[in-house]
Amino acid sequence: MPYAAKDYNQLLGMKGFSETLLKNHFTLYQGYVTNTNKVADALAQMLKEGKTGTPEYAELKRRFGWEFNGMRLHELYFENLKGTGVLDAGSALAKKMEKEFGGVDAWIKDFKATGAMRGIGWVALYHDPAGDRLFNSWINEHDVAHLAGCTPLLIMDVFEHAYFTDYQLKRADYIEAFFSNINWQTVAARLK
Repeated sequence: MPYAAKDYNQLLGMKGFSETLLKNHFTLYQGYVTNTNKVADALAQMLKEGKTGTPEYAELKRRFGWEFNGMRLHELYFENLKGTGVLDAGSALAKKMEKEFGGVDAWIKDFKATGAMRGIGWVALYHDPAGDRLFNSWINEHDVAHLAGCTPLLIMDVFEHAYFTDYQLKRADYIEAFFSNINWQTVAARLK
């Protein structure tokens, strides 16, 4: 069954994000969904035809991670938006941030610093269930630098398409707008 793009129009009107920026971002996301389906179909067809030893098959296998993760990371990103931006200080997530980072403010400082690094990519707050630890991590490309076995709790897109229309080179201003719109209930629900 093919993947279908989810509708995120409920984000329109969100403070700090113009309609133009969001609609362009939704269109980009829809392209990842379309391409995930195309690559999956092409790989299935090549498998049926016995073409698994070809360079084309190898390249499509490599490409699949880029398209699939581009789809999923955007879904996680959009779904952790349109909240109040206020984390409940008594929540299990806040307590884990206290333990791991020395407090929510220290975690925020680290997450924002990660997002402000030069380059394009994503910032993820991960939970490692095996060690019951939290990590802020940079994802350089959709398919590079994910922490194996960890659950993404909060995702921030820092590719230029996520902010350039509204903020140009002022990534720090975008990060502030992002933080003011985090849906912490959604993020906390990802902590299992």
